[in-house]
Amino acid sequence: MPQVKIVMLEGRTTEQKRKVAKRITDVLVEEANANRDAISISFVEVSAENYASGGLLIADKRKASGPS
Repeated sequence: MPQVKIVMLEGRTTEQKRKVAKRITDVLVEEANANRDAISISFVEVSAENYASGGLLIADKRKASGPS
């Protein structure tokens, strides 16, 4: 019973998450011989103020890089 947890920054659409869930499920079925109905995927969305990389908050990295 594979359980996949995806932690990512906020902002993806429902359609994007739908596609990601399908592709990850397909890979687990094809490559790990997993039962499609036993696979669960959870999306955990966090704000840029609650996510850090390289010791810096993503919000701070965005501020430092200037307007996009």
